Amino acid sequence: MTLKQWIDIFDKKSKQLQHFWSIEFDDSIQADQPAAGWEKYIRGAFASFRCSKCRRSWPSKRVLVAFHMRLDKSQRKGTVKVRRFRQDCKSCNQPEMEEPSFSEKNVEVLIDKLIEKIRIKCYKQKTGRKPRAFYSDHDPEGPHEKAHCEACKSGICRRGN
Repeated sequence: MTLKQWIDIFDKKSKQLQHFWSIEFDDSIQADQPAAGWEKYIRGAFASFRCSKCRRSWPSKRVLVAFHMRLDKSQRKGTVKVRRFRQDCKSCNQPEMEEPSFSEKNVEVLIDKLIEKIRIKCYKQKTGRKPRAFYSDHDPEGPHEKAHCEACKSGICRRGN
């Protein structure tokens, strides 16, 4: 999915919140270290990757996405920053870090879970909702390869520890 599609889904779902919220993609955020006044939410989801060099593709059942969120009540608006962690190809020499490709269903689930966290962390609401499951087009086999996982290299992927 394109970044615009993520934004469109977020804009649609965030209308249920009490204030206007915007979302932006920021690969510079430190997942475990939000800036002062910001809350964090880190979630793994199913996604796939395609190497830009050899065109090899692979699925991954735990691609981390970090969200940092802040509600500015004086401005009556909230902001979410998103970082989608990448992986590189194990078959190539000097591979590029590749962006994950999430299905629309899984972006919907991620955004639903994010909206729930915004309610809990920014509005101090209790939601009591049953969590939605992610969808998987494949059943990835084999070990998590931490040498190719940007989240592992950043020290936040629990699979790499």
